[in-house]
Amino acid sequence: MEDTLTMQTEEPRVEKNNSRELLGKTVVTKSGKKFGNVYDLSFDIKTGELIHILLKNTTGFAEGLELDRDKNGNFLIPYSSVLAVGDFVVVAEEDIV
Repeated sequence: MEDTLTMQTEEPRVEKNNSRELLGKTVVTKSGKKFGNVYDLSFDIKTGELIHILLKNTTGFAEGLELDRDKNGNFLIPYSSVLAVGDFVVVAEEDIV
């Protein structure tokens, strides 16, 4: 009779946001500076990883920064800068500029 050892590993619970719930939300910094509203999202087709938030109704604050833009001129916020999602999308300003 063979001895076997079975290890059960539990996958970490990661809170996943339905990306559609982000559309229209206001994007703000930790200090409350407003960038604009989520217009659309870009993602990696192979992995499904969110890459950028595209903004609409951008504020003067956002327009004064040298943010990347897509080919249509929409401002891009790296999704990696998102700290929290609730009533607002909170981003780390230092990760953007």
